[in-house]
Amino acid sequence: MIMIGKIHIFALLFLFQTLLSAAWAEEVRIAVATNFLATLKEIVKNFERDTGHAAVISSGSSGKLYAQIRNGAPFDVLFSADTTRPTLMEQEGLAVQGSRFTYAVGRLTLWSPDSSRIKEDGRATLKSGGFMRLAIANPKTAPYGTAAKHILQALGLWNTMKGRIVQGENIGQAFQFVYSQNAQLGFVALSQVLDPKIREAGSRWDVPLDLYDPLSQQAVLLVRGKNNKAANAFLDYVKASKAQTIIERFGYGLE
Repeated sequence: MIMIGKIHIFALLFLFQTLLSAAWAEEVRIAVATNFLATLKEIVKNFERDTGHAAVISSGSSGKLYAQIRNGAPFDVLFSADTTRPTLMEQEGLAVQGSRFTYAVGRLTLWSPDSSRIKEDGRATLKSGGFMRLAIANPKTAPYGTAAKHILQALGLWNTMKGRIVQGENIGQAFQFVYSQNAQLGFVALSQVLDPKIREAGSRWDVPLDLYDPLSQQAVLLVRGKNNKAANAFLDYVKASKAQTIIERFGYGLE
């Protein structure tokens, strides 16, 4: 009888702790640039397990997400692929002042699913013209697309390559063009190629950093999420060592 009583007490304590955690748990709605989606999903999985909070993720190009937020989209935090949109949001009163920080520095790679297509130096592959389509993200709305355009301009290839370029709405769509072999090559995020689902298949050329401006990616707490415990907890979680290890594993630099 004594043992049964102890079991009941432990069961009640466990139930009380579970209910208490549920009472304190909240949900954060995250808008994330497409290049960081796979990395963010990995971080969120750990965040939900470690904190009990829940997260809902929406992805797209940084420009499109910015436009959606300006038009009232119900997000609590933004993980942009640049510094421009988070800065604008602070200036426009859409984000909490002082909450903006750099969470990752992105890298671009020229990638093909064909293991023999890209040699040691991707410049030679691009200049050879031995392909029909080159995928990039839209330079007008996606920072990774802007970087791809700058790389081609730096190599003196932008004008000659225009007829071969296919543009994705965001870097995720650009990657899909190459992955599905609708384009033989593409400038994609290094993190996409390092995704465990891809397992570094194919061939790639990691573009030298002197060919494009640093892809500093910033996050910001939006006004809607100011008093949301989960939103604030998630931004703190991203700054901590467990999340930063994940970010580096996916091929990003840290400031």
